[in-house]
Amino acid sequence: MDPHVAAAVPPVREASGHQVRPGFQSQEDRLSDASFISQRNEAGNAGLDAAYGQGLTGAGEARPADYLALLKPRVMSLVVFTGLVGMVLAPGHLHPTLALTALLCIAIGAGASGAINMWYDADIDALMSRTQGRPIPQGKITKDEALGFGCVLSVGSVLVMGLGVNWVAAAILALTIGFYVFIYTMWLKRRTPQNIVIGGAAGAFPPMIGWAAVTGDLSLLPVLLFAIIFMWTPPHFWALALYRSDDYARAGVPMLPVVAGDRETRRQILIYSLLLVPVTLSPWALGLVGPLYGGATAALGAIFLALAVRIWRSTGDRAAKHMFGFSILYLFLLFALLLAEHGLGWRA
Repeated sequence: MDPHVAAAVPPVREASGHQVRPGFQSQEDRLSDASFISQRNEAGNAGLDAAYGQGLTGAGEARPADYLALLKPRVMSLVVFTGLVGMVLAPGHLHPTLALTALLCIAIGAGASGAINMWYDADIDALMSRTQGRPIPQGKITKDEALGFGCVLSVGSVLVMGLGVNWVAAAILALTIGFYVFIYTMWLKRRTPQNIVIGGAAGAFPPMIGWAAVTGDLSLLPVLLFAIIFMWTPPHFWALALYRSDDYARAGVPMLPVVAGDRETRRQILIYSLLLVPVTLSPWALGLVGPLYGGATAALGAIFLALAVRIWRSTGDRAAKHMFGFSILYLFLLFALLLAEHGLGWRA
């Protein structure tokens, strides 16, 4: 995480009583987390064996729909959309066939990392009500099949992007897959409540990939689009974690509400929301986009902040559910505004 961003965000007080800035942990907290993770592993493996028996080792005949589910299609759709926006906003022209190839590579790369994530997280997926219906816990696909599927698609998407479009876009796609699999899934998710703060970078790369597919390089606007998604991720996922905290606690995932409590999580949602809104306005403030985006984004930001304040003041789940639902629409509308303004002919 950028040290300037980390310094700007007030420290989180974890359950241990220690203050930890986003992205940093004390030695004592790391030891505490290690014990927490060990207990989670024991509970997860025992729960998996008891609840699903041979589900992870003796899957039946998988259907195409089961493999599609491994790709997390709902997540993939937003990833592809933000990648498309980066592609459309980039100066220059990409042949329609190459543009479609680039979008397919972004989609397949995102889905492949999702499949590997499900392979690695099969133990905790079996313990969480939100994820128990996934193909591996249900015994529809084995872990080995999911891993092989994800690895083949990961390598294939990067190679096709490089050979068919350009190697800059392919390199960023490879970075995206690697960051999600190794940095977020295997390292951060089970070790720190700041998992989605740092790990959120993985979901922020697609606009840069789309831009690079057209230009072969990067500039300020795709970096700002990256920053928007990066800053949007914490309030989005913490809102979900607030009303799913029992789920995460059962699986032993140290999400912020589990480790630091609901009140601190609500405060952090408000803080990150206050940081997010000016970041969303920065493309307009710097003259990179036009007044339609600027005005509409300011209005959407006011709604987002109002929901964040409501969460901060509330104690129930209703406000968190509203925030989570609106946050998805919010990000979609921000990028849709960029497309609309471009379609109307506005250029920097």
